[in-house]
Amino acid sequence: MDITPLIPAGRGLIQAYGEGGFRIAGARVTGSVLVFLERVAPWPVERFAEVTLASLEEVLAETPKVELLLVGCGQRPLPAPPSLREGLLGAGVAAEFMDTGAACRTFNVLLAEERRVAAALIAVP
Repeated sequence: MDITPLIPAGRGLIQAYGEGGFRIAGARVTGSVLVFLERVAPWPVERFAEVTLASLEEVLAETPKVELLLVGCGQRPLPAPPSLREGLLGAGVAAEFMDTGAACRTFNVLLAEERRVAAALIAVP
């Protein structure tokens, strides 16, 4: 029995991560990225200390509004600064902070469930 989730064409399924980038919907992307349901954007963040509300402005401006943001912190999960978490919540976006691999896997599950999710992923070696 095939248990592969049915993902509509054009969706940003994350197929691989590592070696400084990602393979998303069949395309190799180098560096950190913002992944939305139907598009991918470069994200000029290399370390978790660079994650700010300003660096996530594109996520906050997305239409329709992102309900849940998954932040891939790199090789290990890190706690979000309270000001960042509060700023996101104030903008109506819940956020989960985890290692990049976990964020990729979680994004794919939520993508299959048709949730309004985005991922901010720091590339890992």
